[in-house]
Amino acid sequence: MTDAELRLMDIVWERGKATVQDVVDALPQSLGLHYSTVLTTMRILEDKGYLRHTKEGRAFVYEPAVPREDASRDAVRHVLSRFFGNRRDLLLLNLLKDEEVSPAELERLKKLIEERES
Repeated sequence: MTDAELRLMDIVWERGKATVQDVVDALPQSLGLHYSTVLTTMRILEDKGYLRHTKEGRAFVYEPAVPREDASRDAVRHVLSRFFGNRRDLLLLNLLKDEEVSPAELERLKKLIEERES
């Protein structure tokens, strides 16, 4: 999913369902996105399987076809296969090396690992 697509999906995930106009209205004006651009992007998201629509009166109402958690898992799997040869250990080591991880986050990770091991 592109950054532009994710921006629109975030709005639909937040609202649960939205028309194209709802999404246009929720976007920062500084982006300068027009109705037609948002409509095209939402149709692309529907073609990709992220959105589905129903018709209410004259308006198409879009709702997520995929929960946010599933989409984020898919994105991580994509990064994992593309950059790390499907090696989860390399991904995790990379995150731990390059990012500042707080002691609280490290403790949470340790607990998650312990839970998975038992």
